[in-house]
Amino acid sequence: MNEFDVSLPDEFCVVTDYIKDVLLDIRYFSTFNFVGARVDGYLDPVAILTKKAVSQLEKACVEFKKHGYIIKIYDAYRPQSAVDHFVRWGKDVKDLRTKEYFYPEIDKAKCFELDFIATRSSHSRGSTIDLTLFDEKTGMDLDMGGPFDYFGDLSHADYKDITKVQYDNRMLLREVMIKYGFRPFNGEWWHFTLIDEPFKDTYFNFPVKNYKKV
Repeated sequence: MNEFDVSLPDEFCVVTDYIKDVLLDIRYFSTFNFVGARVDGYLDPVAILTKKAVSQLEKACVEFKKHGYIIKIYDAYRPQSAVDHFVRWGKDVKDLRTKEYFYPEIDKAKCFELDFIATRSSHSRGSTIDLTLFDEKTGMDLDMGGPFDYFGDLSHADYKDITKVQYDNRMLLREVMIKYGFRPFNGEWWHFTLIDEPFKDTYFNFPVKNYKKV
């Protein structure tokens, strides 16, 4: 048996099996990410979370819907193999293919020192999600004043050098997610972890793929 010949743990689920009105933009399945390649462990462009996190996320989605918005997910559960891929990328200081878009303001060699890359991620515990909001009326993402996975101050949730509309959009995302039990990470406006996460000390390594619902 290899690492991909596994079943989805009972406590986890594919998000879209339970929340239908959601968009997916799983960046680490694509090449449009700071690594510049599909990341190890992503076999399908799906989002997986603990069932406990999905239950709370569904409540947040109902509230966002009242504003005319649905969520767009960039990443959810992330296998340890993907985190290891990030670490290898971070150590390869000569690979600067994505610098212009994702980290133009910093020296790649400082990615670890500045906490943009780490050997462990809360995503691997299964109750962390990266997301934004999509406006059903305009057919566009809400303007958050900065892109997903940008390495720099611009990504701080409370960054002030953006427009009022952009800042208010960030705060709406933040306030609703907090209301339904998620803890924000100030360094990344898109990043939230379920406060009462079921696996506080366990880092999983099963792949991200489209498991069949049982």
